[in-house]
Amino acid sequence: MITAAILVIGNEILSGRTKDTNINFIAKRLSGLGIELLEVRVIPDNEGQIIEAVNALRAAYTYVFTTGGIGATHDDITAATIAKAFQVDLIENSMALAILQEYYQERFNETRRRMALMPEGANLLDNPVSTAPAFQMENVFCLAGMPSVMHGMFEALIPQLETTEPFYQSMVTCNLAEGVIGERLGQIQTEYPTVSIGSYPFYHLPANIGVNLVVRGKDKKAISEATQEITKMVEGFGGILSPS
Repeated sequence: MITAAILVIGNEILSGRTKDTNINFIAKRLSGLGIELLEVRVIPDNEGQIIEAVNALRAAYTYVFTTGGIGATHDDITAATIAKAFQVDLIENSMALAILQEYYQERFNETRRRMALMPEGANLLDNPVSTAPAFQMENVFCLAGMPSVMHGMFEALIPQLETTEPFYQSMVTCNLAEGVIGERLGQIQTEYPTVSIGSYPFYHLPANIGVNLVVRGKDKKAISEATQEITKMVEGFGGILSPS
């Protein structure tokens, strides 16, 4: 199994000032690549916490994707902290510097030059949106926090990832409560161990109450059979199926 974790770095996420959308984007793309996302952490711009999280995650998972903190301002500390996590020097990457100088031309200054500072030994990651490159240290990919830029960076790095059969899913939506179907749903999960069955209730009062039942996995046959059993279960309890 190819696994991954996401490390979101930024005070603005924790304060609520900025709504994170990068997790959802990366999770969907990883699912399509057959990579199992197993953990997400959101931490502040704090050196000690970044070092601890990066070292723990890179030891536990195939890939780690960090977002945020690789810009040009004083609070962008990810590059310097990643260098400390890997116990290497923070250096001015000559290739990154050349890219930045070429892009900014007469607008290039010392503040923008900070974006060329990277851990020694880092590999550059292409930035097709705003040019300033991201970087990779072993199995850790350090990406921008701005969603439009991060999306472009992520798409560009995909050829470097080991991929496998994508995850598939089907969904059954009905008007039954979880308390009604819970026992039988658990039995179906036991009968089909190669898929995961998720139960996600919704409440749109006063009358629209029900649940979305999602079957996910890589075994198409098991997904189809489990979905059929769930449909029979809903009908057996007198539930009404809704279009998915």
